[in-house]
Amino acid sequence: MAERVRGEEPELTSLGRAADAGAAAHYADPDYYDRAYRRRRDDVAYYVRMGRLLGGPVLEYGVGTGRIALELARAGIDVTGVDLSEEMLGALRARLERQNAAVRERVRVVHGDMRTVRLKRRFPLVIAAFNTFLHLYDRPDVEQFLARVKDHLTPNGRFVFDVSVPHADYLGADPARRFGTPPFRHPARGIVRYNERFDYDPIRQVLLMKMEFNPVDGTPGWVVPLTHRQFFPQELEALLHYNGFVDIVMSADFTDGSPATATDSLVVSCRKRRSLAGRAPSKPGNGSKPSK
Repeated sequence: MAERVRGEEPELTSLGRAADAGAAAHYADPDYYDRAYRRRRDDVAYYVRMGRLLGGPVLEYGVGTGRIALELARAGIDVTGVDLSEEMLGALRARLERQNAAVRERVRVVHGDMRTVRLKRRFPLVIAAFNTFLHLYDRPDVEQFLARVKDHLTPNGRFVFDVSVPHADYLGADPARRFGTPPFRHPARGIVRYNERFDYDPIRQVLLMKMEFNPVDGTPGWVVPLTHRQFFPQELEALLHYNGFVDIVMSADFTDGSPATATDSLVVSCRKRRSLAGRAPSKPGNGSKPSK
């Protein structure tokens, strides 16, 4: 069950760091997670298309309950999935048990921190879907993670990930204002009323979403905090560039279209810069240039 906060308010000042409640609580309730995002399919189709285009095996950071990994496996692509949440990985293992043998054999599950885990193999496609990147809260987190990505990419491999675009409607929202939805059936608690509130720290660029659940039967409700670092597109491009990535391409909402003002999900594709170490120098006067 998700981490519950009763009688106290999740505070942005104490959240927004790797592996704290803001990074973990939302993923402690995989049944609710699967219910909440069961209609999110555009990203699944996109990453399966990338897998078919670039070939396997695929490394997926933030594999969760296998929403994308299982579809890759069903498409005949081997997947190694890394996640820090034991609850999400437990749900993925349970789902794997219900798959046919061919799918089960194509999925490898690894519990670990995406900033530090080392798999000692390389992949033509590394992905980090559905805001996984937004749990990198400061520059050292980003640099550690991108170093691991480079370690795991083949020389011509691509790193593809998606993040939500920061928008003023929630960055500037009143932290006391509630945004509600119609009551729905929670997998474990019956009918609940659901609200969201947003609190943004413009210095750390961390957004806290407070997800409030209140059962209609009068039993105590609970709050699940979720923190996302907000990366602006030009900031992302600079971070990738200065951490050794080139051929950086950004597109909108799992299409091949260019990002625009109304873009919700920014999809980023890049490859690691090739090292010049060990290459023979070009002969003077032949007009050749070192690759960037």
